[in-house]
Amino acid sequence: MRVVVYHKVACLVAALISIGLLVNTAMATEEVVASGCSYDGRSLVINGKRELVFSGSIHYTRSQPDMWPDLLKKSREGGLNAISTYVFWNVHEPEPGKFDFSGQNDLAQFIKLAQKNGMFVILRVGPFIQAEWNHGGLPYWLREVPDMTFRTNNEPFKRHMEKFVSKVVDEMNKDKLFASQGGPIILFQIENEYNNVAATFKEEGTKYIHWAANMALNLSTGVPVIMCKQNDAPGAVIPTCNGRNCGDTYVPVHSAKPILWTENWTAQYRVFGDPPSQRSAEDLAFSVARFFARSGTMINYYMYHGGTNYGRTGAAFVTTRYYDEAPLDEYGLYKEPKWGHLKDLHHTLRLCRKGLLWGKSSVHSIGKDFEVRVYEKPDENICVAFLANANPKVDGSINFRGTSYYLPRHSISILPDCKTVVYNTQKVNAQHNARTFIVAKQTQQGNEWMMNQEPVPRYRETAVKAMEPLELFNMTKDRTDYLWYSTSFKIEDDDLPIRHDIRPVLQVSNLGHVMHAFVNGQYIGTGRGTKIEKSFVFQKPMELKTGLNHISLLNMMVGLPDSGAYMERRMAGVHTASIQGLNTGTLDLTTIGWGHQVGLAGEFFKIYEEEGISKVRWAPAVKNMPVTWYRRYFDAPEGTDPVALDLSSMGKGFMYVNGKPLGRYWVSYLSPLGKPSQSVYHMPRSFLKPKNNYLVIFEEHTGNPKDILIMTVKRDNICTFVSEQNPALSKSWSRKDGQLKTKGDDLSPAATLTCPDKKIINKVVFASFGNPLGMCGNFTAGSCHTPKAISLVEKLCVGKKSCTLPATGKDYDADAKCPGTASTLAVQAKCVKNKDKENN
Repeated sequence: MRVVVYHKVACLVAALISIGLLVNTAMATEEVVASGCSYDGRSLVINGKRELVFSGSIHYTRSQPDMWPDLLKKSREGGLNAISTYVFWNVHEPEPGKFDFSGQNDLAQFIKLAQKNGMFVILRVGPFIQAEWNHGGLPYWLREVPDMTFRTNNEPFKRHMEKFVSKVVDEMNKDKLFASQGGPIILFQIENEYNNVAATFKEEGTKYIHWAANMALNLSTGVPVIMCKQNDAPGAVIPTCNGRNCGDTYVPVHSAKPILWTENWTAQYRVFGDPPSQRSAEDLAFSVARFFARSGTMINYYMYHGGTNYGRTGAAFVTTRYYDEAPLDEYGLYKEPKWGHLKDLHHTLRLCRKGLLWGKSSVHSIGKDFEVRVYEKPDENICVAFLANANPKVDGSINFRGTSYYLPRHSISILPDCKTVVYNTQKVNAQHNARTFIVAKQTQQGNEWMMNQEPVPRYRETAVKAMEPLELFNMTKDRTDYLWYSTSFKIEDDDLPIRHDIRPVLQVSNLGHVMHAFVNGQYIGTGRGTKIEKSFVFQKPMELKTGLNHISLLNMMVGLPDSGAYMERRMAGVHTASIQGLNTGTLDLTTIGWGHQVGLAGEFFKIYEEEGISKVRWAPAVKNMPVTWYRRYFDAPEGTDPVALDLSSMGKGFMYVNGKPLGRYWVSYLSPLGKPSQSVYHMPRSFLKPKNNYLVIFEEHTGNPKDILIMTVKRDNICTFVSEQNPALSKSWSRKDGQLKTKGDDLSPAATLTCPDKKIINKVVFASFGNPLGMCGNFTAGSCHTPKAISLVEKLCVGKKSCTLPATGKDYDADAKCPGTASTLAVQAKCVKNKDKENN
């Protein structure tokens, strides 16, 4: 048993709904009510009792306010009782002393909505947050404060950090959002993963961390303070774990502090050039079960909904789409089976609540890779067991208290009464679904594009001149991605190569991130760095002429850095330039004088807004034109399904609709698999009007706008794949009078199918019981197939929003016909709009 010492700091927090309701599958939504909170060595203590916390990260800045209610509702339905969010300093204080907590930045409103949905809030203030967010959340202007060094014992940084953190606390206090005031905020995070830079700053870093901890504790929020990945968290601050497998990797060092997991990565964020990232529902569930089996009592999924890096908010090279593989995808749609499998897990762990929080723990190793963890409270007849098979390849069985239990590879079975397997992490009862993108036909009508080519500036036309190329970040100050470098030089006829097979070569050493080169107004090529190595060397042959020649380099960043020590010292842009292959040898251009133009002319005239259309000349669009603005009008797709842009026909650039920045796109940067990291981009419904939407694309090097597609996004293809060996549906079980109870007599395996809101099942595309093959959207019958399956599924499901299907051979006359098969039910169904529901 761990030593239990109650934390002296007590606070009032939002009350969870009653224990009885917590075990229900459909958790009631009640606005939280003020009560008490503290922590001990086992868990957070809420309403005077220890509590399990299931949290998910949703960032208010990465979704639109009209999406918040639906995201929070779905999170609650998924079994969460808390929401976690970072606080984004650079959106709230874009200029020193000028604060913005409105619209999409209305943090207080987001927290109030979480409270209305009956959920707590974990407020991760930082204010350094990393989060794959531009500059790690730090405003650019901090770099220009004299004597500034980020995240160490530096007085200017500490002064500004304390001012902002205090401002956030004041904003929360205005609406009484801390639990000590009856609000939902139960935890307050200061700093973020400081262990990653601690070795660089040494003693000064230690002083800073102690200062930050004391500063946070002295703000009188009335809630416990946490630091993630900070095992030496000072004083009353709780250290927490971040990672994929904290149940295996985290070693607690404070017996008086609970074991909390602030980031369980539901997949992995992607950068441009990456292949797709995946994490299975089974692996994610295994990690959570493992953590709770090993004394963990709070989990936070990072992310539960990733969302979109709108505008220029993504960090260096990070894709515009963020954590699309989360339980709620980029568009806020259920990602199945991940969402449903975790929902079942949360329900099962709640059935184990008393044992996990008050029981005495014991561990039993049963050979290699097998382990049994038990939590018992004999005086109340409480017993909970976790049976684990950690072998990633081999199934097995173990004998526990006289009964043999089959354990698939890499799985944990949860027995809330030490007898009954209610859940196995490898056995998925939740439905599956497949996402489809449907071209909105009405948007293809009048697909007429106009274009305006961005002027390529020459040296004499630039406003800022210097002998050498100037550093990009310092010039742009995070107000634009773009900086033009221009220079001019004279070439004599004798300088040019005599041989026809030799051409001059432009060589540019560049500190990052991307550069498009123009010689005498002609585009000659593009160079780029990578997330890992930002700098690169550009080398391309070119045509020069006798007399004056002009070189113009459009350099750009793809987001500011978001991690590491000395971020304020990072640089980008042209470093050196030269011409090779001349008769007179290499011509060094680095110190001959350079002109600089910050931003694009189209940005200056705001031609991405309708009011700016008349400020430039437009012509019918021609494809594959470098540095070109394209525009068109379109009507919004019918219905309420999310909207997306397919930019597969484009290269790299920026997107706007109705003057709102959608973000960066980069389709020409292919992953090692030969495909772009992202070709489809979210266009929020809230940005659109019913008619005449103004779409603007700035293409940097090559693309065909006429092939851009406007699509709607659906997850209407729903499936199930359930074996006769699966446990019964987790909702079949509940707790009553402290004991595990069934909600019916039939505990046979079953499958459920549920359509999205306002939709019903209108067609069964596939149904088979036996040994079907494939996956959702691509099922095929195996060597054993029962014809009765499709007729039975149609009878039970067609015309309904939801249906439950038996998953045993006797129901499909398969017992005698399919001996030795996997005895699995596979079904794919199609959901359509329920017209009766729509008309009501």
